[in-house]
Amino acid sequence: MRRPRKSTGPRPASTPGPEPGLTVRRAVPADLDALSRLFDGYRQFYGQPSDPSTGRRFLSERLARNESVVLVAEDRGTAVGLTQLYPSFTSISLGPIFVLNDLFVSPEARHKGVGASLLAAAREHGREQAAHYLELSTAVDNPAQRLYEASGWILDREFLHYELPLTGGLPSP
Repeated sequence: MRRPRKSTGPRPASTPGPEPGLTVRRAVPADLDALSRLFDGYRQFYGQPSDPSTGRRFLSERLARNESVVLVAEDRGTAVGLTQLYPSFTSISLGPIFVLNDLFVSPEARHKGVGASLLAAAREHGREQAAHYLELSTAVDNPAQRLYEASGWILDREFLHYELPLTGGLPSP
């Protein structure tokens, strides 16, 4: 449950602007090789073992089933970052939202405006789809929190986030 909030509008960005030659666009199935490499790096960042083929299959299924929106950042034609948005809904505000589940920039492309450009493209996609808001969760020690806040994201201090594991065994009640 999330209570609707009034937008405070975009905050001034304190992150560097994108490098010349950087573009962000919606990914297509032909991008799977490049996306798989980035997605595998993202999963490794969060402690998962490298498994590019399973990651590729996962992304392929999301794209084929139109279950997510993947945006890819390219620097002069080379994929250097991605973000994945999952559509959902808000019962409180009675409308669509997007969950920004994945954001990854390759290490060599960090601090060059790639992450900020991906977040701006995600925001624009949400607006184009008339979404009420975008939401994300991140690790408490993820340094990207500074980027999120500089890009206008607001830390939710009102609600806690819970998960109920459904695989790998459930805790005893």
